[in-house]
Amino acid sequence: MTPRVMAYRVRHEDVPDTSAAFERAAGLPDGPEKYRTRGEIVCAWLPMADRLAGRFRHRGEALEDLRQVAAIGLVKAVERYDPHRGTAFESFAVPTITGELKRHFRDRLWSVHVPRRVQELRARVRDARDELAQRHGNVAPTVDEIAFHAGMTRNEAVMGAEAMDCFNVLSLDASLSSPDEGPTLGDSLGAWDAALDAVVDREAVKPRLRRLPDREKRILYMRFFRGMTQSSIAEDLGISQMHVSRLINDSCARIRRDVMRDAA
Repeated sequence: MTPRVMAYRVRHEDVPDTSAAFERAAGLPDGPEKYRTRGEIVCAWLPMADRLAGRFRHRGEALEDLRQVAAIGLVKAVERYDPHRGTAFESFAVPTITGELKRHFRDRLWSVHVPRRVQELRARVRDARDELAQRHGNVAPTVDEIAFHAGMTRNEAVMGAEAMDCFNVLSLDASLSSPDEGPTLGDSLGAWDAALDAVVDREAVKPRLRRLPDREKRILYMRFFRGMTQSSIAEDLGISQMHVSRLINDSCARIRRDVMRDAA
């Protein structure tokens, strides 16, 4: 004979009997008495909400903040619960409160934007890591062990592990060696070199300069490389300063137009 397996629910001490209060609230019109009855129900179920919040306490958020989020989920559950549908309030409230906590982590606590898929990988990696650590005496599992246990590829495990620290960021003023002295994280970061833009601009201009007539090339060389004034250029070439100014403007406009056209 096949033995029968008896399924049972663990009943927690923080699960009160508020069925009568729910029935009373359901029969009341909107108003102070109905809100007061709902408030009494919320207070009675707060210990359960606190217990659910405690399940998330090791994820980088203060427990008191998690309790507040769980309380918000509890209030929503009390407001939406219909006792006439025959479902126990606990069965309705637990997923509502847990969903509120998960939404809090998903929408509020990521320091950088992380795609939903990576968030899911992170959760699977975290669960697999915790299960393996408990199984092997708190020894940190390898990435390959996590991937095998969670049924994912190694790359997915690496991606999920890298997202583990996305809830917290380091200050650029954080020291790399000791807490009070030494170079900071900001000191190790590079900065944009404005000379790079000059290199790009110079390389873009070179072939256009070569296509200019010799007189225009000479004028631009005297103006921008030798630093001569328009008056001295005009005197050196035997033309008017106005003519020099026009040639410089026309040459620069032609080069700029050609560069922008090629870049489009």
